[in-house]
Amino acid sequence: MDVLNLTSRKRETYRIMLDYSVLWECALGIAAITNTPLIKTLEKPLDYWNEIKSSLSTELLEHLEFVEKNNTWKAILQLLHKEKLSNISQFISYIMAIPDNELKFICLPFIGMEYQEIRKKAAVGDEAGINEMKMLTSDNPFFPQYIEFISHSNVDDLKKHLIGVMTGWYDAVIQKDIENLNTILRTDYETKKEMLNNMTPEELVEWSTGGVTYLPEPSVNNVLLIPQYIYRPWNIEADIEGIKVFYYPIANESISPYDRYTPNNFLVLKHKALGDEVRLRIVKLLYEEDKTLQEITNQLNLGKSTIHHHLKILRAAKLVEISDLKYSLKKKSVESLSKELSLYLNK
Repeated sequence: MDVLNLTSRKRETYRIMLDYSVLWECALGIAAITNTPLIKTLEKPLDYWNEIKSSLSTELLEHLEFVEKNNTWKAILQLLHKEKLSNISQFISYIMAIPDNELKFICLPFIGMEYQEIRKKAAVGDEAGINEMKMLTSDNPFFPQYIEFISHSNVDDLKKHLIGVMTGWYDAVIQKDIENLNTILRTDYETKKEMLNNMTPEELVEWSTGGVTYLPEPSVNNVLLIPQYIYRPWNIEADIEGIKVFYYPIANESISPYDRYTPNNFLVLKHKALGDEVRLRIVKLLYEEDKTLQEITNQLNLGKSTIHHHLKILRAAKLVEISDLKYSLKKKSVESLSKELSLYLNK
């Protein structure tokens, strides 16, 4: 059906917000060291994590075991979103002062504005509310058990645990490297802030996260980008009221902020990926239309294994993605390449 477009409204998008803090790094470090299945995939080697564990007090190790069992790292992140906290002393004061039911409500996961009343019921221990929240989050690997735990927790014990694990990790891990951490987090934050007016919100999310395509969705008006070092190379995605959060891995050049000649890793990968005739031909094909591997093979008259190899390189550079057996070009990633190069050359 043909449509005559008489509207002047453009497609709605979201607004980008930026933030950074060593407290986020503290919470994510706790999440990382207690995520046994994932820890082997993190950039920092196992020796690094084992060395940290061997240096920790018995009390902190017990807190970390409790985190691993009950996923209380999630509670810490939720709480950090409610107040602008600059240091660990402010975190302690905030946790001590917050009312019991409000603490539980904040710690419970946000699952949509339409379910806020159910969340409130679960926060006061209402079994019907707890069960409904568990049912609504049944596809999440840990939310149902976490909801059960938070809803039935003794608040004084929970506060003591949250303060104990955050202060313990902060003192043992963060404090000794706090100046360096602040510098690299601030550097990455400032770089993203500089690009805020040069990229569309979708381009900035894709560039910051190293390839995550996040399109506008109903009821999400803001996207919050928070740089993190400890969880590289992973992005961590979360939802709070009206906001999509990405704790994204800081760029390589932010780790050495005084070296103006260190390029962004994805800038290098993109240029390497495009520095080949066959891959450029594939990019042009996919710019025109999504295609299957067989269609690309037929059109370029090359072997399937050869095309697959080139597609793998393009995907590693976050220039191409695959869905339902069809390859598509990440056009925003290509379009933002000149802006990324300009940023590097002018820094």
